[in-house]
Amino acid sequence: MYAILDIETTGGKYNEEGITEIAIYRFDGHKIVDQFSSLVNPERKIQPFVVNLTGINNEMLRNAPKFYEVAKRIIEITNGCILVAHNAQFDNRILTTEFDRLGYTFEKDTLCTVELSKKLIPDKDSYSLGKLCRSLGIPLSDRHRAQGDAKATVALFKMLLSRDTEKEIIQQMVRKDPKRQLEPKLLDIIESAPSEIGVYYMHRKDGSIIYIGKSKNIKKRLVQHFTNDNRKSKKIQLEVAEVTYEETGNELIALLKESEEIKRNKPVYNRALRKNLFTHQLTSFKDDNGYLNLKIEKADSRKKAITTFTNYQQAKSSLFRITEEHQLCQKLTGLHETKGPCFLHGVKDCYGACIGKEPSEEYNERVKGFIEKYSYANKDMLIVDRGREVDERSAILIENGAYIGFGFYSLNYQITNPEVLKSIINPMQNNRDSQHIIQTYLRKNKVLKIVNLATHTVD
Repeated sequence: MYAILDIETTGGKYNEEGITEIAIYRFDGHKIVDQFSSLVNPERKIQPFVVNLTGINNEMLRNAPKFYEVAKRIIEITNGCILVAHNAQFDNRILTTEFDRLGYTFEKDTLCTVELSKKLIPDKDSYSLGKLCRSLGIPLSDRHRAQGDAKATVALFKMLLSRDTEKEIIQQMVRKDPKRQLEPKLLDIIESAPSEIGVYYMHRKDGSIIYIGKSKNIKKRLVQHFTNDNRKSKKIQLEVAEVTYEETGNELIALLKESEEIKRNKPVYNRALRKNLFTHQLTSFKDDNGYLNLKIEKADSRKKAITTFTNYQQAKSSLFRITEEHQLCQKLTGLHETKGPCFLHGVKDCYGACIGKEPSEEYNERVKGFIEKYSYANKDMLIVDRGREVDERSAILIENGAYIGFGFYSLNYQITNPEVLKSIINPMQNNRDSQHIIQTYLRKNKVLKIVNLATHTVD
């Protein structure tokens, strides 16, 4: 199955581009079975030359969905697919970068119709999509618009499949099947791994740990490690002798355990993950008019943070969502620099705090509600979620805003007393990374329940 796509962007500095339009056709090798296209608000200005090229301007995108609002649909339509694009490296990089900003790992194998065309249709004067389609008699409407270019790429790819007498495309797909190329020791490791969520440890022959990772499906993740051909993966494939693992039952404990184990063991191939997991934080302050303001700042351990973010773009995207969900003012959340009313006030989604119309007491209550929801500073609570078995639950303990550790308990014992639950906790290190992991997870995911230890109530 293929996901044939085209992306239009704002232009600008490398890895700072934003998506303005995306079109994806799910293609089974014979026909289109699903499709998706949308303009996207990139939350940044479009370069003038791009406006002239595509015809897409900032005004057109003002009310378009932001990337986080279409991300789920993109994941669904590309599920189980190889990405196909004309200059696939570019489209895949842009898409991967956008998902990175949301803290989501988007990994797909790709096929490039530029490279395939050069092999299967040699000696063309140009392999740009427009000139190539004209020379092959492929209709191309709405050039430099995502839907038109993606539809033309479908027709081009269909032609390439028919011309692939040497099965060039199929062979590339076959090479992605690990059972056709892995050496026996790696196949044995994959065979014995569970298809469960947890943390895994890669060992050399002497037992030393060379890599630690976490995955929602350990077996599937090991297949990726052992079939990737980048430099680090090739070194791991040569050195790994055994993989041990520990199931965690849910992703939050897997994330926490992975972070602590990497800091403790310092595996040679985890260098990138030894650094702090976040770069920015959200803080609050009261302005001269008595309104509580929110502000994105670079991470600073000396300042009290409401919550933290992996990067600036993730922080900004989250703050847009927070502002809308809690009916806050874009001026007071730092998203709209203006001396007058903010953008949301103009569309009736802000009650006028930006111009002193809404009483500060009423506005501040909503800000405090957000802070109470997303910050666990000074809180005593248990985060209860799924365990490793059907009849098991996990519990993460927070005391006075500090992460204490986690443990598991059986539902057969019907433990309802928080003090008894606290006794099962395995001590772990509290640091800014663990706080970031917990806050980010709770911001994005639901857990079974949160027990407030101060009141012994369940939220």
